Amino acid sequence: MISEVRIGKYQLHHGEEPCISGTHGSGTVFFSGCNLGCVFCQNDPISRHGAGQQYTIEQLADIFRELEEQGAHNINIVTGYSWAERIIRAFDIYRPNVPVVWNSSGYEDVGTIRLLEDYVDVYLPDFKYYDESLAFKFTGKSDYPEVARRSISEMLRQKGNPEFDNDGIIRKGVIIRHLVLPLHLKNTESVINHFSEYFGDAWFSLMLQYTPVVRSDKYPELNRTLTKRECEKAVMLLYNSGIENGYVQDPCAATTELIPDFI
Repeated sequence: MISEVRIGKYQLHHGEEPCISGTHGSGTVFFSGCNLGCVFCQNDPISRHGAGQQYTIEQLADIFRELEEQGAHNINIVTGYSWAERIIRAFDIYRPNVPVVWNSSGYEDVGTIRLLEDYVDVYLPDFKYYDESLAFKFTGKSDYPEVARRSISEMLRQKGNPEFDNDGIIRKGVIIRHLVLPLHLKNTESVINHFSEYFGDAWFSLMLQYTPVVRSDKYPELNRTLTKRECEKAVMLLYNSGIENGYVQDPCAATTELIPDFI
C-alpha cells in the first residue's frame, strides 16, 4: 500500500473567506496534482507541474496537529482529491479538534465525496464553468459542469446550510466559489442562475480577483485582470439573482501577494 502524499506547501493562510481565515489563519495544506488543470491556475507549479515534497501518512497527520497547535481555525485541504484515501488514513491517525475544510475544484466523483462524509465538516468547492465548451477550452474536460453539479449536490446533502461559531468562523456547511473570468460574464450569469435555483442552502462566494499568473498567447483574454465594468456587471448579476448569503471578493485582491511560494 502506497503511504505517501505530495505537498507543495502547508501554512497558516489568510487568503480565504473571512469565516475561514478568521484572525489566526486557516491551516492550509496545498497538495500537488489537480485533476482538473485549468490553464490559468494561480497554483500552477503544484496543480499542473507537480512541485512539492513527499510526506508519509504519519507525517501528514503530524502536519494537521502542528497547524492546529499554531492556532489554525481549521485544517484546509486544498486539491486533495487525488490523495483522498491517503488523507483519510492520516485523519484516522489524528483527527483535529477544529473543523476540516475540503477546498476543491468541484471536479470530483460522488463516490469520493461520500468517503469524506465522516471526515470533512466544510466543503469549499468551485463551480467554475456552466458552459461545457468553455470548460473544454480551459481544462480539456467538457463534462466539468455535470460532474460539478453532482458532486456539489452530494456535498449539500451531507452538510447543508453553513453554521458558524460565536466569532463568525464556519463550523459546518458548504460555500460555493465562482471565479469570474475576463470576457466570460455569460458563464458567470449561468453559474449564478443555477446556484440560485438548485444550491440555495449553500453560501456563494463571487471572486473578482482573477490574476493572470500564467501568460498565454493561446488565450489572450486571460492575460489581464477584470475591468471595472466586468466587476460591476458580475456584482449586478449576483444582486439581481436574489442570492443573499455569501461574499463578494474584493477585486483589489487581484495580486500575487497571497499566493504561496511553493516548494
